[in-house]
Amino acid sequence: MATALVRSALRSALRGGAPATRSSPVPKRSFSSSAHHDEAAEASKWEKITYAAIATSTILAIYNLSKGHHHFEEPPQYPYLHIRNKEFPWGPDGLFEVKEH
Repeated sequence: MATALVRSALRSALRGGAPATRSSPVPKRSFSSSAHHDEAAEASKWEKITYAAIATSTILAIYNLSKGHHHFEEPPQYPYLHIRNKEFPWGPDGLFEVKEH
């Protein structure tokens, strides 16, 4: 693209500075990079959405943390939930530990 611009400038300079005219205008091609003004608006929109989400999340967190939480009663001591009080068959040192004498 740069070489095309240089060639066009050289041609206009050789003709005496008059710009080259064409008999039929070439339609301008629209590329995705030509929509910079849309990108700024889109970025601004998402920035506002982000700030609104941060504020909403902060308010909800403060509300949830300021409320008390419910304490449940202690469950009844059922007989099958007993603590094992007798020693293990392999002894108090553990199954694979060897006690040095």
